[in-house]
Amino acid sequence: MSSTDADTDAAQTRPAGLSSSGRRFGDSLFSALSVGSGLLIFVTLAAVAIFLTTESMPAVVASQEFTGTAEFSLVEYALPLVYGTVLAAAIALLIAIPVAVGIALFISHYAPRRMAAGLGYMIDLLAAVPSVVYGLWGGVWLVPKLEPLYVFLNTYFGWIPLFAGDPTAPMRNLASASVVLAVMVLPIITAVSREVFLQTPRLQEEAALALGATRWETIRTVVLPFGRGGVVAASMLGLGRALGETMAVLMILAPGATFSLHILEVGRHNSIAASIASRQAEASGVDMSLLIFTGLVLFVLTFIINAIARWIVARSGPKS
Repeated sequence: MSSTDADTDAAQTRPAGLSSSGRRFGDSLFSALSVGSGLLIFVTLAAVAIFLTTESMPAVVASQEFTGTAEFSLVEYALPLVYGTVLAAAIALLIAIPVAVGIALFISHYAPRRMAAGLGYMIDLLAAVPSVVYGLWGGVWLVPKLEPLYVFLNTYFGWIPLFAGDPTAPMRNLASASVVLAVMVLPIITAVSREVFLQTPRLQEEAALALGATRWETIRTVVLPFGRGGVVAASMLGLGRALGETMAVLMILAPGATFSLHILEVGRHNSIAASIASRQAEASGVDMSLLIFTGLVLFVLTFIINAIARWIVARSGPKS
Protein backbone atom coordinates (compact mmCIF):
# COMPACT_ATOMS: atom_id res chain seq x y z
CA MET A 1 0.00 0.00 0.00
CA SER A 2 1.39 3.41 -0.96
CA SER A 3 1.74 6.33 1.47
CA THR A 4 -1.04 8.20 -0.37
CA ASP A 5 -3.45 5.33 0.21
CA ALA A 6 -2.46 5.18 3.90
CA ASP A 7 -3.13 8.91 4.34
CA THR A 8 -6.49 8.51 2.64
CA ASP A 9 -7.46 5.63 4.92
CA ALA A 10 -6.36 7.61 8.03
CA ALA A 11 -8.44 10.60 6.97
CA GLN A 12 -11.47 8.36 6.45
CA THR A 13 -11.13 6.77 9.89
CA ARG A 14 -10.43 10.10 11.70
CA PRO A 15 -13.39 11.34 13.82
CA ALA A 16 -15.29 14.33 12.45
CA GLY A 17 -13.90 17.70 13.59
CA LEU A 18 -10.50 16.25 14.51
CA SER A 19 -7.46 17.83 12.84
CA SER A 20 -4.40 15.99 11.59
CA SER A 21 -2.61 16.84 14.84
CA GLY A 22 -5.22 14.97 16.83
CA ARG A 23 -6.92 18.09 18.27
CA ARG A 24 -10.44 19.25 17.60
CA PHE A 25 -10.89 22.57 15.83
CA GLY A 26 -12.70 24.10 18.84
CA ASP A 27 -9.85 23.18 21.16
CA SER A 28 -7.28 24.66 18.82
CA LEU A 29 -9.31 27.85 18.41
CA PHE A 30 -9.81 28.26 22.15
CA SER A 31 -6.11 27.64 22.79
CA ALA A 32 -5.13 30.25 20.21
CA LEU A 33 -7.56 32.80 21.64
CA SER A 34 -6.31 32.17 25.17
CA VAL A 35 -2.66 32.58 24.17
CA GLY A 36 -3.49 35.69 22.16
CA SER A 37 -5.40 37.22 25.08
CA GLY A 38 -2.49 36.57 27.39
CA LEU A 39 0.01 38.07 24.97
CA LEU A 40 -2.26 41.09 24.50
CA ILE A 41 -1.59 42.08 28.11
CA PHE A 42 2.16 42.19 27.50
CA VAL A 43 1.71 44.03 24.21
CA THR A 44 -0.50 46.65 25.84
CA LEU A 45 1.90 47.09 28.75
CA ALA A 46 4.85 47.44 26.36
CA ALA A 47 2.92 49.93 24.21
CA VAL A 48 2.15 52.11 27.23
CA ALA A 49 5.78 51.97 28.40
CA ILE A 50 7.10 52.85 24.93
CA PHE A 51 4.62 55.73 24.58
CA LEU A 52 5.51 57.21 27.97
CA THR A 53 9.23 56.86 27.33
CA THR A 54 9.27 58.34 23.83
CA GLU A 55 6.86 61.19 24.60
CA SER A 56 8.78 62.20 27.72
CA MET A 57 12.12 62.49 25.88
CA PRO A 58 11.56 66.13 24.78
CA ALA A 59 11.35 67.13 28.45
CA VAL A 60 14.56 65.23 29.18
CA VAL A 61 16.37 66.90 26.25
CA ALA A 62 15.08 70.36 27.13
CA SER A 63 16.05 69.90 30.77
CA GLN A 64 19.53 68.78 29.77
CA GLU A 65 20.00 71.80 27.53
CA PHE A 66 18.80 74.15 30.25
CA THR A 67 20.69 72.82 33.28
CA GLY A 68 23.47 70.75 31.76
CA THR A 69 22.18 67.64 33.51
CA ALA A 70 18.84 66.01 32.85
CA GLU A 71 18.69 64.31 36.21
CA PHE A 72 18.74 67.43 38.36
CA SER A 73 15.74 69.45 37.21
CA LEU A 74 13.50 66.52 36.35
CA VAL A 75 14.16 64.83 39.66
CA GLU A 76 13.68 68.14 41.42
CA TYR A 77 10.27 68.43 39.78
CA ALA A 78 9.12 64.83 40.13
CA LEU A 79 10.34 63.87 43.61
CA PRO A 80 7.97 66.14 45.59
CA LEU A 81 5.06 64.70 43.61
CA VAL A 82 6.27 61.15 44.27
CA TYR A 83 6.65 62.00 47.94
CA GLY A 84 3.12 63.41 48.20
CA THR A 85 1.65 60.48 46.28
CA VAL A 86 3.33 57.82 48.41
CA LEU A 87 2.69 59.64 51.69
CA ALA A 88 -1.03 60.10 50.99
CA ALA A 89 -1.42 56.46 49.90
CA ALA A 90 0.52 55.17 52.93
CA ILE A 91 -1.61 57.16 55.39
CA ALA A 92 -4.76 56.00 53.61
CA LEU A 93 -3.69 52.37 53.99
CA LEU A 94 -2.83 52.85 57.66
CA ILE A 95 -6.38 54.07 58.21
CA ALA A 96 -8.17 51.63 55.91
CA ILE A 97 -6.48 48.27 56.56
CA PRO A 98 -7.45 47.80 60.25
CA VAL A 99 -11.01 48.96 59.59
CA ALA A 100 -11.34 46.80 56.47
CA VAL A 101 -10.01 43.68 58.20
CA GLY A 102 -12.37 44.27 61.12
CA ILE A 103 -15.37 44.64 58.82
CA ALA A 104 -14.35 41.55 56.83
CA LEU A 105 -14.03 39.48 60.02
CA PHE A 106 -17.39 40.72 61.28
CA ILE A 107 -19.09 39.79 58.01
CA SER A 108 -17.42 36.39 57.73
CA HIS A 109 -17.45 35.18 61.35
CA TYR A 110 -19.66 37.31 63.59
CA ALA A 111 -22.64 38.76 61.75
CA PRO A 112 -25.84 36.75 61.23
CA ARG A 113 -26.24 35.44 57.71
CA ARG A 114 -28.85 37.99 56.61
CA MET A 115 -26.93 40.90 58.08
CA ALA A 116 -23.68 39.64 56.52
CA ALA A 117 -25.32 39.46 53.09
CA GLY A 118 -26.63 43.01 53.41
CA LEU A 119 -23.31 44.39 54.63
CA GLY A 120 -21.45 42.63 51.83
CA TYR A 121 -23.83 44.15 49.31
CA MET A 122 -23.30 47.64 50.77
CA ILE A 123 -19.52 47.21 50.64
CA ASP A 124 -19.75 46.24 46.98
CA LEU A 125 -21.88 49.34 46.30
CA LEU A 126 -19.27 51.57 47.93
CA ALA A 127 -16.66 50.23 45.53
CA ALA A 128 -18.85 51.32 42.60
CA VAL A 129 -19.22 54.97 43.69
CA PRO A 130 -17.38 57.28 41.23
CA SER A 131 -14.33 59.08 42.57
CA VAL A 132 -15.77 62.49 41.70
CA VAL A 133 -18.62 61.79 44.13
CA TYR A 134 -16.11 61.03 46.87
CA GLY A 135 -14.32 64.25 45.98
CA LEU A 136 -17.50 66.30 46.31
CA TRP A 137 -18.41 64.59 49.56
CA GLY A 138 -14.95 65.09 50.99
CA GLY A 139 -14.49 68.69 49.90
CA VAL A 140 -17.98 69.98 50.80
CA TRP A 141 -18.96 67.93 53.86
CA LEU A 142 -16.01 66.02 55.32
CA VAL A 143 -13.33 68.73 55.40
CA PRO A 144 -15.33 71.11 57.67
CA LYS A 145 -16.21 68.20 59.96
CA LEU A 146 -12.55 67.27 60.34
CA GLU A 147 -11.35 70.76 61.31
CA PRO A 148 -12.00 70.34 65.07
CA LEU A 149 -10.09 67.05 65.02
CA TYR A 150 -7.15 68.64 63.25
CA VAL A 151 -7.08 71.52 65.76
CA PHE A 152 -7.12 69.00 68.62
CA LEU A 153 -4.31 66.94 67.11
CA ASN A 154 -2.22 70.03 66.44
CA THR A 155 -2.80 71.42 69.94
CA TYR A 156 -2.09 68.31 71.99
CA PHE A 157 0.06 66.21 69.65
CA GLY A 158 1.94 68.91 67.78
CA TRP A 159 5.21 67.47 69.04
CA ILE A 160 4.66 64.65 66.52
CA PRO A 161 5.95 65.82 63.11
CA LEU A 162 2.80 64.65 61.28
CA PHE A 163 0.58 66.90 63.41
CA ALA A 164 2.96 69.86 63.69
CA GLY A 165 2.82 73.08 61.72
CA ASP A 166 0.12 75.71 61.40
CA PRO A 167 -3.19 74.27 60.10
CA THR A 168 -5.47 76.89 58.60
CA ALA A 169 -9.07 76.68 57.40
CA PRO A 170 -10.31 75.43 55.03
CA MET A 171 -8.13 72.44 55.82
CA ARG A 172 -7.69 71.07 52.32
CA ASN A 173 -4.52 69.32 53.33
CA LEU A 174 -2.94 65.93 52.82
CA ALA A 175 -4.67 64.52 55.89
CA SER A 176 -8.12 65.24 54.42
CA ALA A 177 -7.12 63.73 51.08
CA SER A 178 -5.77 60.64 52.85
CA VAL A 179 -9.00 60.14 54.79
CA VAL A 180 -11.04 60.27 51.58
CA LEU A 181 -8.60 57.87 49.91
CA ALA A 182 -9.00 55.53 52.88
CA VAL A 183 -12.77 55.54 52.39
CA MET A 184 -12.29 54.83 48.68
CA VAL A 185 -9.96 51.85 49.14
CA LEU A 186 -11.90 50.46 52.09
CA PRO A 187 -14.44 48.51 49.95
CA ILE A 188 -11.70 46.86 47.86
CA ILE A 189 -9.70 45.67 50.85
CA THR A 190 -12.83 44.58 52.71
CA ALA A 191 -14.33 42.61 49.82
CA VAL A 192 -11.15 40.68 49.03
CA SER A 193 -10.33 40.04 52.69
CA ARG A 194 -13.87 38.80 53.34
CA GLU A 195 -13.63 36.25 50.53
CA VAL A 196 -10.24 35.09 51.77
CA PHE A 197 -11.48 34.65 55.35
CA LEU A 198 -14.47 32.67 54.12
CA GLN A 199 -12.08 30.22 52.43
CA THR A 200 -10.50 29.22 55.74
CA PRO A 201 -10.79 25.41 56.11
CA ARG A 202 -13.78 24.70 58.29
CA LEU A 203 -12.11 21.67 59.85
CA GLN A 204 -9.26 23.79 61.18
CA GLU A 205 -11.66 26.23 62.81
CA GLU A 206 -13.69 23.41 64.35
CA ALA A 207 -10.51 21.76 65.63
CA ALA A 208 -9.46 24.98 67.36
CA LEU A 209 -12.90 25.36 68.93
CA ALA A 210 -12.85 21.72 70.03
CA LEU A 211 -9.55 22.31 71.82
CA GLY A 212 -11.19 25.04 73.89
CA ALA A 213 -10.23 28.15 71.91
CA THR A 214 -12.60 31.10 71.98
CA ARG A 215 -13.91 32.60 68.78
CA TRP A 216 -11.30 35.36 68.88
CA GLU A 217 -8.51 32.87 69.60
CA THR A 218 -9.70 30.81 66.63
CA ILE A 219 -9.60 33.87 64.41
CA ARG A 220 -6.18 34.89 65.70
CA THR A 221 -4.58 31.46 65.39
CA VAL A 222 -6.37 30.04 62.33
CA VAL A 223 -8.23 32.61 60.23
CA LEU A 224 -5.74 35.47 60.24
CA PRO A 225 -2.67 33.31 59.49
CA PHE A 226 -4.57 31.57 56.67
CA GLY A 227 -5.73 34.86 55.16
CA ARG A 228 -2.51 36.82 55.62
CA GLY A 229 -1.47 36.59 51.99
CA GLY A 230 -4.94 37.55 50.81
CA VAL A 231 -5.02 40.60 53.09
CA VAL A 232 -1.65 41.69 51.73
CA ALA A 233 -2.90 41.25 48.16
CA ALA A 234 -6.07 43.20 48.99
CA SER A 235 -4.01 45.97 50.55
CA MET A 236 -1.84 46.20 47.45
CA LEU A 237 -4.94 46.50 45.29
CA GLY A 238 -6.09 49.34 47.50
CA LEU A 239 -2.64 50.90 47.34
CA GLY A 240 -2.77 50.77 43.55
CA ARG A 241 -6.02 52.74 43.52
CA ALA A 242 -4.75 55.21 46.11
CA LEU A 243 -1.58 55.89 44.10
CA GLY A 244 -3.47 56.53 40.87
CA GLU A 245 -6.50 58.36 42.26
CA THR A 246 -7.02 61.68 40.53
CA MET A 247 -10.34 63.49 40.92
CA ALA A 248 -10.87 63.05 44.65
CA VAL A 249 -7.37 64.31 45.46
CA LEU A 250 -7.65 67.13 42.93
CA MET A 251 -10.96 68.34 44.41
CA ILE A 252 -9.78 68.25 48.03
CA LEU A 253 -6.06 68.96 48.18
CA ALA A 254 -4.62 72.48 47.94
CA PRO A 255 -1.45 71.73 45.94
CA GLY A 256 2.12 72.31 47.00
CA ALA A 257 5.57 70.92 46.22
CA THR A 258 7.50 70.29 49.42
CA PHE A 259 8.84 67.33 51.37
CA SER A 260 7.10 68.39 54.57
CA LEU A 261 5.82 65.84 57.08
CA HIS A 262 3.21 68.35 58.29
CA ILE A 263 0.11 66.75 56.82
CA LEU A 264 -2.20 69.26 58.53
CA GLU A 265 -0.72 72.27 56.74
CA VAL A 266 -2.33 73.51 53.54
CA GLY A 267 -0.38 73.90 50.31
CA ARG A 268 2.41 71.51 51.18
CA HIS A 269 1.79 68.41 49.06
CA ASN A 270 0.49 67.20 45.74
CA SER A 271 0.15 63.87 43.93
CA ILE A 272 1.33 62.90 40.47
CA ALA A 273 -2.14 62.08 39.14
CA ALA A 274 -3.71 65.27 40.51
CA SER A 275 -0.86 67.37 39.13
CA ILE A 276 -1.29 65.87 35.66
CA ALA A 277 -5.06 66.36 35.72
CA SER A 278 -4.83 69.99 36.82
CA ARG A 279 -2.26 70.99 34.17
CA GLN A 280 -3.06 68.74 31.22
CA ALA A 281 -5.72 70.94 29.59
CA GLU A 282 -3.40 73.94 29.14
CA ALA A 283 -0.14 72.05 28.57
CA SER A 284 1.53 71.69 25.20
CA GLY A 285 4.97 71.01 23.80
CA VAL A 286 7.63 70.55 26.46
CA ASP A 287 5.11 71.11 29.26
CA MET A 288 3.04 68.20 28.01
CA SER A 289 6.19 66.10 27.74
CA LEU A 290 6.99 66.97 31.34
CA LEU A 291 3.57 65.76 32.44
CA ILE A 292 4.09 62.54 30.49
CA PHE A 293 7.42 62.14 32.25
CA THR A 294 5.66 62.30 35.63
CA GLY A 295 3.19 59.74 34.28
CA LEU A 296 6.14 57.50 33.45
CA VAL A 297 7.39 57.90 37.01
CA LEU A 298 3.97 56.87 38.35
CA PHE A 299 3.91 53.91 35.94
CA VAL A 300 7.31 52.69 37.17
CA LEU A 301 6.35 53.31 40.80
CA THR A 302 3.16 51.27 40.45
CA PHE A 303 5.04 48.48 38.68
CA ILE A 304 7.63 48.29 41.48
CA ILE A 305 4.97 48.26 44.19
CA ASN A 306 3.04 45.49 42.44
CA ALA A 307 6.23 43.44 42.11
CA ILE A 308 6.94 43.87 45.82
CA ALA A 309 3.34 42.90 46.60
CA ARG A 310 3.61 39.69 44.59
CA TRP A 311 6.83 38.84 46.42
CA ILE A 312 5.15 39.43 49.80
CA VAL A 313 2.12 37.36 48.82
CA ALA A 314 4.37 34.52 47.66
CA ARG A 315 6.26 34.54 50.96
CA SER A 316 2.99 34.73 52.92
CA GLY A 317 1.52 31.67 51.22
CA PRO A 318 1.54 28.15 52.63
CA LYS A 319 4.94 26.53 52.78
CA SER A 320 5.36 23.15 51.11
